[in-house]
Amino acid sequence: MSGLRVIETARLVLSEPQASDAAEIFARYAGDADVTRYLSWPRHRSIADTEGFLAFSASEWARWSSGPYVIRSRAAGRLLGSTGLSFETATRAMTGYVLAKDAWGHGFATEALRAMVDTARAMSVTQLFALCHPAHRASWHVLEKCGFVRDPTWTETAAFPNLAPGVQQAVLCYTLNPQS
Repeated sequence: MSGLRVIETARLVLSEPQASDAAEIFARYAGDADVTRYLSWPRHRSIADTEGFLAFSASEWARWSSGPYVIRSRAAGRLLGSTGLSFETATRAMTGYVLAKDAWGHGFATEALRAMVDTARAMSVTQLFALCHPAHRASWHVLEKCGFVRDPTWTETAAFPNLAPGVQQAVLCYTLNPQS
């Protein structure tokens, strides 16, 4: 099992995050309260928080030969956000995406998610899922456009620290079998 370090789509370049990306990640999306509102990780309060994410990212890549990717515009090289695969086992992974505000509404999330589905398929992942806050309708739409289906039996909760720190909340689970 080995992921690609760089993935190119029609408009995007997805690549393994590097330490040199810290300031840009922090400024573009990780430190933005609006962008991180519905995410399962707390908004970064400092570059040190972003450096912690980059250390986590490096450990995921070392363990699974895949992990988080930064998303850049192919045309301008501008950082747009991030996506990735978070493995639970060699055949079960979670995906997701986050984009800077000025990248919303341009189809970049859909394009990046489709690249993650293709990557999961190439890595022989048989169960791919994404979690989504029930109020985040834009995210539902992206998942459904990419073939994910809401799991009606899902009853687990999750923390959304930027909405209500320390409180478990309802969460939607979307699933996809990338091998079909």
